[in-house]
Amino acid sequence: MMRRTLIVLAVLALMGLPATAATKYSHQDHFEHYEGTATCLTCHEDEAKAFFHSDHYQWRGSTPDVVNSHGDMHGKLTMVNDFCTSPMPSWIGEVKDADGKVLASGCSKCHAGFGLLPSTEMSREQLENIDCLICHASGYRRAVYQNEDGSWQWRSILWRNQEGLDSVSKRISSPTRAMCLRCHSASGGGPNYKRGDLEYALVEPDREFDVHMSPDGADLQCADCHAGQNHRVVGRGVDLAPTDSPGERLTCDSGECHDSEPHPQELLNRHSQRVNCTVCHIPSFAQEEATDMFRDWSEIHYSEEKGKYVYKGKFETDVVPVYAWFDGTSRIQLPRQAVAKDADGNVMMAVPQGSRDDLDARIHPFKVHRARLPVLEGKGWLLPITVDELYAHGDVDRAVKEAAETMYDIHDADFVWVDTVRYMSIAHEVRPAEDALRCLDCHGPDGRLDWAALGYDRDPLATALSPS
Repeated sequence: MMRRTLIVLAVLALMGLPATAATKYSHQDHFEHYEGTATCLTCHEDEAKAFFHSDHYQWRGSTPDVVNSHGDMHGKLTMVNDFCTSPMPSWIGEVKDADGKVLASGCSKCHAGFGLLPSTEMSREQLENIDCLICHASGYRRAVYQNEDGSWQWRSILWRNQEGLDSVSKRISSPTRAMCLRCHSASGGGPNYKRGDLEYALVEPDREFDVHMSPDGADLQCADCHAGQNHRVVGRGVDLAPTDSPGERLTCDSGECHDSEPHPQELLNRHSQRVNCTVCHIPSFAQEEATDMFRDWSEIHYSEEKGKYVYKGKFETDVVPVYAWFDGTSRIQLPRQAVAKDADGNVMMAVPQGSRDDLDARIHPFKVHRARLPVLEGKGWLLPITVDELYAHGDVDRAVKEAAETMYDIHDADFVWVDTVRYMSIAHEVRPAEDALRCLDCHGPDGRLDWAALGYDRDPLATALSPS
């Protein structure tokens, strides 16, 4: 079999054709039966140990780029967010309505594990909890099942079909766009709800939708830009607490793809020194699937369409970003710290750092998400909500108090509601040059930039053109 494969590869090379099709699935002859992650560990224990320490598994990590974290470890598992609030009180299980319809199965459906909470202490149990197939097997699908002892576990939907499971588990490849997007697009409760620039359409987009990921463009996979060493990810959005690969900032002009002078026009190259490429090349996001722009957890109502209790929300498509200076660092509302409000009374969940005077900062595009969240009276801590249970019973007071007990061990918590604001980096759905913004889109009388918010007295072009 190996000899046949080598012959095929040689023929393809002589024809000038890519060998992708012949090498896509690399594990056909590596094992007979898949018996969970233990099968993977026979060859890949070092890789599993590396992945165990990554932010993808831990859902927390070092925070050198959060200016107010003081080096603490933070991430999804330690913090309260303004979407599903926290995975801790809604980790895994099966929530049903009175008719037996499954309403939710927990936040761990997007964790690369089988249901155990990730521990900071490595063990064989933790290594075997890593679900390698969710990122490396194209046809793999899983669902939550209850064990005899009452605990819950994620398993392949083929777990009773050994032949089918063996077949799927041998379809091993590097992560594709589809594999990444089945979690990253669905985060926050639905397709494109959270990030706004990670739609399912990116699996196979037109060139006009995303010139980087389109098969008619660069045809890049997510890992082409984001893969670091030892299963670490390169790149960090403004609202992400941990940095998985400290010291490796992902930029368009690092030289691997584009350099610091990507345009034939000198004027545009001068712009790119202070204006990030994404400002002009992502005129809008959420092109097809609406994204969540506002989520009010204080107002719960029953949705006949969804068959469950839901929050009051606002969704939008074709959203024009908000623009702000960003130097790669951010200030984030941390757990077990009293909320700090801005002049308008909003709790700033995540804010980019940088200014016009900071030469390391550039103007970047952002999604600005607003929400209404509970805060613990007396201490001022943000509180999570047991969202899964809330879908079934609709009692938000109960859902907040249950979550406060789970996360903080606070019984019968008293709380008030606050308004929150989160800046979120927009970096995908990059348009080709012909669809980028033009000069007047920013510098015209109805230009999209808020010059005062960016530290200018007025449009700098008007200043440059005005008589001295």
